[in-house]
Amino acid sequence: MRARDAWASPLGLALWVLSLTFIGEVAQGRTLADQDYYIQEILNRDHYHALPEPEEETATEQPREEAEQLGRPEERRQPPKLKPAKKELKQKKAKKEKLMLETPPGKNGNKKSKKIRSHDKVSNGDYESQIVSEDIRESCPPLGLETLKITDFQLHASTVKRYGLGAHRGRLNIQAGINENDFYDGAWCAGRNDLHQWIEVDARRLTKFTGVITQGRNSLWLSDWVTSYKVMVSNDSHTWITVKNGSGDMIFEGNSEKEIPVLNELPVPVVARYIRINPRSWFDNGSICLRLEILGCPLPDPNNYYHRRNEMTTTDDLDFKHHNYKEMRQLMKIVNEMCPNITRIYNIGKSHQGLKLYAVEISDNPGEHEVGEPEFRYIAGAHGNEVLGRELMLLLMQFLCQEYRAGNTRIIQLIEDTRIHLLPSANPDGYEKAYEVGSELGGWSLGRWTHDGIDINNNFPDLNTMLWEAEDRRNFPRKVPNHHIPIPEWFLSENATVAVETRAIIAWMEKIPFVLGGNLQGGELVVAYPYDMVRSLWKTQEQTPTPDDHIFRWLAYSYASTHRLMTDARRRVCHTEDFQKEDGTVNGASWHTVAGSLNDFSYLHTNCFELSIYVGCDKYPHESDLPEEWENNRESLIVFMEQVHRGIKGIVRDSHGKGIPNAIVSVEGVNHDIRTANDGDYWRLLNPGEYVVTARAEGFTSSTKNCAVGYDMGATQCDFTISKTNLARIKEIMEKFGKQPISLPVRRLKLRARQRRQRR
Repeated sequence: MRARDAWASPLGLALWVLSLTFIGEVAQGRTLADQDYYIQEILNRDHYHALPEPEEETATEQPREEAEQLGRPEERRQPPKLKPAKKELKQKKAKKEKLMLETPPGKNGNKKSKKIRSHDKVSNGDYESQIVSEDIRESCPPLGLETLKITDFQLHASTVKRYGLGAHRGRLNIQAGINENDFYDGAWCAGRNDLHQWIEVDARRLTKFTGVITQGRNSLWLSDWVTSYKVMVSNDSHTWITVKNGSGDMIFEGNSEKEIPVLNELPVPVVARYIRINPRSWFDNGSICLRLEILGCPLPDPNNYYHRRNEMTTTDDLDFKHHNYKEMRQLMKIVNEMCPNITRIYNIGKSHQGLKLYAVEISDNPGEHEVGEPEFRYIAGAHGNEVLGRELMLLLMQFLCQEYRAGNTRIIQLIEDTRIHLLPSANPDGYEKAYEVGSELGGWSLGRWTHDGIDINNNFPDLNTMLWEAEDRRNFPRKVPNHHIPIPEWFLSENATVAVETRAIIAWMEKIPFVLGGNLQGGELVVAYPYDMVRSLWKTQEQTPTPDDHIFRWLAYSYASTHRLMTDARRRVCHTEDFQKEDGTVNGASWHTVAGSLNDFSYLHTNCFELSIYVGCDKYPHESDLPEEWENNRESLIVFMEQVHRGIKGIVRDSHGKGIPNAIVSVEGVNHDIRTANDGDYWRLLNPGEYVVTARAEGFTSSTKNCAVGYDMGATQCDFTISKTNLARIKEIMEKFGKQPISLPVRRLKLRARQRRQRR
């Protein structure tokens, strides 16, 4: 009773109201800075499917009528040309009047020397949307639908055709793959084809939206894309304001086919939290389907703990930008000038267009192969549009130089004990095509191939078939060895369909005794190890291990496990494949079969163990994403290089202590041999354990010994001394005498025989 009277008193009533207010504040997620953001989202927002549909101007409006409005001069907005971000900035001033909303005279005056903003507030109930117009437009980066910065929880849609075509699949450049199914398809597709459909992005903070990029549906069988759309913004996801062009709603011109991205910039930047795309017309024989990316600059929000906790920064002072061919060459020169004692620039050949394929060597004695020092290589840019690997190589050479100068003992030891080769751009012609249109507008394949249309990564000789056919005929190893399989003659002919870049890479591989290598690619987050080609006929996917499968698995895991995202079980798949079951690694043939891959050729033709490293879902990320991508891959790049010192190493010598080139080193139980370099030194990658190793060479006796590989970093020294066989010695003597006239000894023998007969 007393408690009831206490609440009935004025003071108690005030406390009761205050407590309800406090609870309401907590429910809206505004009190505790460290409160989980997802809980805030659930408490602060109604379910998206319960929200009202966008209001239509007329109930009988049809897509064709909207399309006709695009042709009106006062309503139509020309789509901007596909140019790099830098070129767009230079064109902003010239296009300023086209990009601005119509403003009353005197608002901006004619003061072009100053940066002028106008804030127009449009009130509608409790909602206020702030529109910012600037004389000098700021170039905002993508929010991250393609890079997966935008999570699936931030994407919503009015309706969906099925789960595999949900809003979470409406990401720029997302791929459906061959098997389009209910889980992984190639776009968001609305459940109905009408004017009430929309897809929505929640930026989770106030963001200055500046543009929208759209694509059609990725599909081998269907043709679906949106030809025009409206853009709406909101701060609460309930009340929406349509972006206008003057007095009417602005209709943006969409796609004319399904793969080429189309950029539409907003007439003026709009500050809001939510943005919606409302399709107004679509391909006649298709459905409402699209993929998109949103351009926007998140506004600073120091009170938002969720974003502070997840922001990625780097302390490395590196050149985080995209470099064209000239800039790449200049950066290499700068690194060489900073560290002239440990770097060397050289080229391995030229592209189809005559651009040199530049490489940088990093070693304590650049330009020379040191006996006992293994050779390592990174190759990037075989697909010209997979740009992230190229920039990671340029960042890596800067980092190694800086850390060496700063006295980083780990980097110093790596450089002094290893000869490192970095080839940032194996396909510079393709890169220039992708660079011309910019990071978000090249689609999935522009610049992938060489100038003459060849995929370098799959342009090497198919040695797998030669080996497997020989094994099946049981004439192995006499006719076809299990290593250093020769290149077939047809491949060496001038008429063969072989890129000049491929021939240059092969010559480079044969010249330098590489031990370990990685080729950086893009579009996925996984490390693929050989074989890349299935052994069974008529199969497109099949686990096809090499004899060195255990060490290949370790090498792949060494990179994936030290990457910030590859082994993260919580991360979303890039496209269709979930590689978490193998910890971010995959056997290439079990993923998709490829004949003539760089990995398989390197393993069967040289000593080098090569892996494909897919470093990001986005092949061509925006410059603003490069610092984070560097942090994601930096440790992995270094750890993978350190694996070149795993296993055994040594020198195979003759009885006089001279190194024997081309000697064969075999490991018992592993049906794959390696050969010594010109100085007789070798390196054999192996996992920890006890091994029986044999060294042999033509004309020499063989030698066998036990070699143990420990768990600590550093290869075990395992030297061999083998002597010549008697047959080889006789052959050597005969060759020695063959260099002198044989007639003089014969005459002497005949003279002595004649003298003996006379004495008798």
